[in-house]
Amino acid sequence: MAIVEHSEFAPLSNVVEPEWWHGTRPIDATDYTVDATDFDMTDLSYDSALGVAMRRTYDRVGLVHVTNSGLSELSDMRRVAKLVIGAEMSYEGGANPRGNIEPNVYEIGAPLSAWLHYHHEMAYVGRSTRVISFLAKDVLPQATDDPSATVAGGGLGASRGATFVSDSIGATDRLLATDFGRKLKDLGLCYHRNLTDRDAYIDKTEYGVYNHWQTSFETDDPEVAATRARNQRLAVDWGADRLLKTRYYCSAFEYFPGLDRNVLYSSLADHGMWFDTWPLVQHLPYEERPLHMTFGDDSEISADEIQEWIDLYDDFGMPIDWNEGDVGVICNYRWAHGRPGIRLADGERRKLGVVLGDQYDRVGVVSNRW
Repeated sequence: MAIVEHSEFAPLSNVVEPEWWHGTRPIDATDYTVDATDFDMTDLSYDSALGVAMRRTYDRVGLVHVTNSGLSELSDMRRVAKLVIGAEMSYEGGANPRGNIEPNVYEIGAPLSAWLHYHHEMAYVGRSTRVISFLAKDVLPQATDDPSATVAGGGLGASRGATFVSDSIGATDRLLATDFGRKLKDLGLCYHRNLTDRDAYIDKTEYGVYNHWQTSFETDDPEVAATRARNQRLAVDWGADRLLKTRYYCSAFEYFPGLDRNVLYSSLADHGMWFDTWPLVQHLPYEERPLHMTFGDDSEISADEIQEWIDLYDDFGMPIDWNEGDVGVICNYRWAHGRPGIRLADGERRKLGVVLGDQYDRVGVVSNRW
């Protein structure tokens, strides 16, 4: 775990940056890679040879990376992702929505300059998703002689612009053997979100803004927003200037039917440290940031516990290096995902499309499935 000193509009110091991985993959890349040159890419039907190979790989390890597809259009890459994903999400409000690039393909939803802590998608609401896919539209060069660029890409042989995944099964087993893991198991978590009122920022720079409640809940009516929040099992309170404050109490773990066991389904991505490298937010003290996390009894997570949690995901992390046309499909139970911040050189582009699987109602843990 690295300590980073920030200077760009960020008076906070000693910010904790994940290391992402330590150079050794928890599983070999051949275990989850499907080389599309071995298949007829004109046949993207569900029962195609490619579809069968992708689902077999995904069912075995919860991760599949299709390479050498020869595809350049996001719509075609989405068809490949759907060979595993099947039904896609119909947005209902409550999550942090992403802008559409094209039908059912979304933006990453975060600035490139910000590192994105390992996380399980939509762990902070009562309706989550089982699977997420990334489509590689524009990618960065795989190699560089610039040491600073290598660090920004994750270091240790990972390419710039890589997405990182962390094995939640291995992380669960190690965590449960620790005092911190047992505390998480006993107390659970609370996700605190403060959603600003869009009308309060008309003609103003959106300092300190992550998401407006009008955007999150797709309505301008505060009563409708509150109802939609409660439908996601969120506790609701209104603050000054129509600040919508939501709280979600849940287990730090989630029962995964595929392995008939509870797995770690939480990380520090919804803590205030999520914004340590976000423009217009990173300068704020943690108590003023839009997100916060506590244990389920509302007690604070200590600095030592934060370090232990970040190190845990780093220990089970590895990169997925992108080439144009690649498609990655990630089980949201079995793998957390994230990435370092990215700095583009002149003329460079990095664009991944996102496809989200259908939503499901979180069940928390099953008592005898540890």
